Amino acid sequence: MTGELAPPPLLQMALRVEHDIFLVRQRGREVAAAVGLEHQDQVRIATALSEVARDLLRLVGGAEVSFHLHGSADGRHHLHVDLAPVAPLPDERYEPQSGAVSRLVDSLLVLTVKGDTVVRMSRRVPANAPAPTPERLAEFRDELDRAAPGSALDELAAQNQQLIAALDEVRTQRDELAVLNEELAETNRGVVALYNQLTEELEETNRGVVALYAELDEKSAQLRAASESKSRFLANVSHELRAPVTAIMGLGRLLADAASDPLTGEQARQVGLIRSSAADLLGLVNELLDLAKAESGRMEPDWAEVDLRPLFGQLRGTLRALATRPGVELVVEEPPVPAVLRTDEVLLGQVLRNLLHNGLKFTERGEVRLRAQLGDDRWTFVVSDTGPGIAPELHERIFEEFYQVPGATRVGGTGLGLPYARRLVTLLGGTLELTSEPGRGSTFCVSLPTGGA
Repeated sequence: MTGELAPPPLLQMALRVEHDIFLVRQRGREVAAAVGLEHQDQVRIATALSEVARDLLRLVGGAEVSFHLHGSADGRHHLHVDLAPVAPLPDERYEPQSGAVSRLVDSLLVLTVKGDTVVRMSRRVPANAPAPTPERLAEFRDELDRAAPGSALDELAAQNQQLIAALDEVRTQRDELAVLNEELAETNRGVVALYNQLTEELEETNRGVVALYAELDEKSAQLRAASESKSRFLANVSHELRAPVTAIMGLGRLLADAASDPLTGEQARQVGLIRSSAADLLGLVNELLDLAKAESGRMEPDWAEVDLRPLFGQLRGTLRALATRPGVELVVEEPPVPAVLRTDEVLLGQVLRNLLHNGLKFTERGEVRLRAQLGDDRWTFVVSDTGPGIAPELHERIFEEFYQVPGATRVGGTGLGLPYARRLVTLLGGTLELTSEPGRGSTFCVSLPTGGA
């Protein structure tokens, strides 16, 4: 490497005899103190300097020693100690005999300065040290020139004091390390105990979770069995009730027929009640049977391309007769073209008929409207009414079996229509959602994919 000394040096001295090693060490500590190095760094650079001086005295018979203060690009300063051997180094290389030297300084290099080989060691000056202005550097030189070098005995005494201080520091660090190790061992014991406790608790929790899952599996199996039993019961009972209910309705028609014996007014009224009750019972039986079929999973949609225009026309014609209240209008809008989707026409018709019929039952004034819209590969069927509306906390409950919204507007029904409609929509691969507020009517949205489920 090629470098350049920064003139003038803070101090220069010659290394020629063994006694000079002590002087070099002493002066090196004094220079380090003058430029602002901390006490420990003063000892480090003085020790490294004495080791290198001893090596050069042994290898080439001595060196010229100079001390410089150099600035760097980052604004920091370094104390450089240059030792120029009085004779060429073997192979122009130098390796300290003691491996600890390179750890005592920031850098240890062999340079070529103005054609001469120089061994340079460096130590960074603390940032809080006084700024090395030209005036300050002149003061350093004057101070070092006035300082009289001590004897070898004085330096040995100083070294002994430094060794004693170092031993005290090592002893203190050893005691602190012993305390720290004891605290660490205690902490480790606590961590191990905590780990063992957490492991036991985790294992206990895992056993509880496994037992809970086993219980849930058992309950799920029982629930499936109960659901299947309920569906079979509903199907069987509904099927068995159909015949006698139909017979009751037939007998009622015969009794009311003009060809039969005439009935008194009271008898005619009672026969009418029997026929009306039988019709309600038959409607309940049919809804129970449909719900049982949907729950059993045996209902398979008949997929086909369905034109919505005839379906909407049929709904408009069949349900208009139910709009018996003079203040309620049934509006079935024409679907947008192309009004075709792949679905089950019968099941879709049942869903829309159910929603429209439900709106007509609960709406006293205004309208019940059906419209369809196509977007993002999905058809949306919107059935809205101007009825009393439903509170938000009841939006999911109305899809429960046999549940009806309480209130003054409650009318006859089984509470099975909406649960059945949602099951059919799910079977068709869609969703049925409700938007409603009390006093603002209700809006049911059926969303179906255009290509089927």
